[in-house]
Amino acid sequence: MNRNDDPQHGPIVSSGILLGTGMGGFFDGILLHQLLQWHNMLYEVRPPIDLVSMKYNMVWDGLFHAFTWLVTAAGIARLWRAGKRPDVAWSSETFLGSLLAGWGLFNFVEGLIDHQILGIHHVHPGSNELAWDLGYLASGLVLLALGWVLIRAGRTHTTPRGGVRGVATGHAPSGA
Repeated sequence: MNRNDDPQHGPIVSSGILLGTGMGGFFDGILLHQLLQWHNMLYEVRPPIDLVSMKYNMVWDGLFHAFTWLVTAAGIARLWRAGKRPDVAWSSETFLGSLLAGWGLFNFVEGLIDHQILGIHHVHPGSNELAWDLGYLASGLVLLALGWVLIRAGRTHTTPRGGVRGVATGHAPSGA
């Protein structure tokens, strides 16, 4: 291990953030784009009013899904590598917090860039679109805050995956 034999939390945090970002993207794409059909990726640029513009939007939605798939795959690869390291502390709080932080990061960044700065689509176009967009941004901040709290709580878990409880903190294992 490194740094005075401290167990590492970074690999779990980074894999959780990548997976949470992918989950947030899939949730947005599957629920808002496909099931509810509230918007497409470039809804405001080329409204899907005919077959050609619908196909155009489908291609961009597909590229969006390809991106979220790649981010998810990177998260799985990162988690797989972390699972092979004996110095990584496995903590449900840290991992869940990282998933929430990644999802919140996705909501906030995507909402800020696509909805507010570029204006290429809105969460739910129409008379209350700003309220929906602000709610989406707020959900990102809430998820980020909850994630941060859980990640901090998980830092107290110091037993590395390959370690014996108590060894990482210098205490003798129970029953010894």
